[in-house]
Amino acid sequence: MTLTTSPVATASAVGVHATARISAAFRDDTTILPVLDGDGPFELRRLRPRGSEARVCVVGAMSAPLGGDRLRIEATAHPGARLHITSAAATLALQGATAEHATYDIHLTVTDDAELRWTPKPLICAAGSNLRQTWTIDLAPTARLVLREEQLLGRTGEPPGQVTTRLTVRRGGRTLLDQEATYGPGTPGWDGPAVLANHRATGQILTVDPAYENTPPDTRLLDLAPDDGHALLAPLAGPATLVTAAAPSGHLLRRLLNSAQAATRHPASTSSTHSEP
Repeated sequence: MTLTTSPVATASAVGVHATARISAAFRDDTTILPVLDGDGPFELRRLRPRGSEARVCVVGAMSAPLGGDRLRIEATAHPGARLHITSAAATLALQGATAEHATYDIHLTVTDDAELRWTPKPLICAAGSNLRQTWTIDLAPTARLVLREEQLLGRTGEPPGQVTTRLTVRRGGRTLLDQEATYGPGTPGWDGPAVLANHRATGQILTVDPAYENTPPDTRLLDLAPDDGHALLAPLAGPATLVTAAAPSGHLLRRLLNSAQAATRHPASTSSTHSEP
């Protein structure tokens, strides 16, 4: 039986405060969703399962994040569960009625022998927007994770908004990765040759899998045609791999990340890290 309770989003003078919660548990050879709560701009929908994997789609029910909004998603994959979270459409960060930045916090917990795949559509930072996005991820030593994120700086023909992203990943209580990046107006050097240069699309794929313990993929540079973007696949201590990519457009970025994600598959892994359509 699925238990669903709906927390209430609150609106303040400076924006909407809302939290969505997802919990996946493994029972009778399949993954169930005992908690699936969404409020405010978050509508959570079950998708057709894929084998023993439960799939959840985050649907935007209103324009968000806007300046002043405080949004949060919490997801937990309990022992043995397999959970895939995606989104129905791109997330569009817009300028709000206040100059205050918006926040979008994502907290993921993956316990023993569980797997979580986070593969939403891109984040688009429209002109005038100011977003601070964080991922805080806690993994058990036997957990598996695929986290894919894509950022488009500005809509077609407009200047970019500003976005700061912070990714903190802990495995077995020890820090595996802690990184922060800021792009957009007011950020020194973000569009210089050492960062994005003339590219306006950037993304990464973090894969954590015990199968990499003894045989991690080799470091490699993945390129499309000249000036169409590039990606770097590098192993991390953990065991994990990190792909970072930059491209002139969202379409080219997706092609790069799809190629890179195929290269991160491990024959000994039970993870279903296939490319997203």
